[in-house]
Amino acid sequence: MDKILLGLPKWADENVLVGFETADDAGVYKLTAELALVQTVDFFTPIVDDPYTFGAIAAANSLSDVYAMGGRPVSAVSLLAYPAAGDLEDLQEILKGGSEKMHEAGCAVLGGHSVADPEIKFGYAVNGTVHPARIKTNAAARAGDALVFTKHIGTGVISTALKRGAAADEHVAVSVESMTALNRAACEAMLKFDVHGCTDVSGFGLIGHAREMAAASGVTLEIEAAKVRLLPGALEYARAGAIPGGLKNNREFASCAVEMAREVPRELENLLYDPQTSGGLLIALPEADAAALERAYAGAYRIGRAVERGERAIRIV
Repeated sequence: MDKILLGLPKWADENVLVGFETADDAGVYKLTAELALVQTVDFFTPIVDDPYTFGAIAAANSLSDVYAMGGRPVSAVSLLAYPAAGDLEDLQEILKGGSEKMHEAGCAVLGGHSVADPEIKFGYAVNGTVHPARIKTNAAARAGDALVFTKHIGTGVISTALKRGAAADEHVAVSVESMTALNRAACEAMLKFDVHGCTDVSGFGLIGHAREMAAASGVTLEIEAAKVRLLPGALEYARAGAIPGGLKNNREFASCAVEMAREVPRELENLLYDPQTSGGLLIALPEADAAALERAYAGAYRIGRAVERGERAIRIV
């Protein structure tokens, strides 16, 4: 996709504040001197068995990109692919789960578009607002910044274990709780500080999204593997071989930019590449503010730092 995007024609527009050039979480378009529009879209196939929960996760995941930009979601339209002969009660539950999660976020669902498709897919295109001077992008991390993360990782391997019938109910429950938790409170907390860069960690995994931040910011991100918090069961499932296809793709794409310490166990290394659904915010901010953010938001914790650009974009220690 990177190669395809590089080949697309570009037209200058002074109101485009954030485009696709830096692989940021959402686009931002200036409407007035004090108001900008944040736009994003995301949808995917079911990763849990319960239709209502799938809808809620899809909504939380779609909203996350707006929060990562420091924005406030205001409206959304749904995107649905569903079998023509599919169960209508299940469909209603998917839409209900998504709608109620959007309501929790204070984001109005205005409508949507559906197509008949044998494979279920669901998500949202979300619009948000932000002051043009307060946008948080993945392109402004600075050497010396602390790296703070706001969720545990491992949703990909747990979902894979679930599909294989090998996941414990209690592990699935904690993973679902994480995926349905909005990043709104984390966003509100970080906006109280001098945040230099932010991205949400989703399909490309922690390493993949950190790589994008490092590349866009011109720094190296040093991540302490032992400090990255894991969802219960994730390490065991990774050790047992519950490896999603997306994890393999993430490793193939990003490993060339990674300096990995030999001491990092293979299963932990896998989890750093694990594709996340509705993952946490990865935040770069001054060391002086990092401890205060940890106090302001209970889910925030330090996992590393940004340093001057080295040979590789990512250093795992």
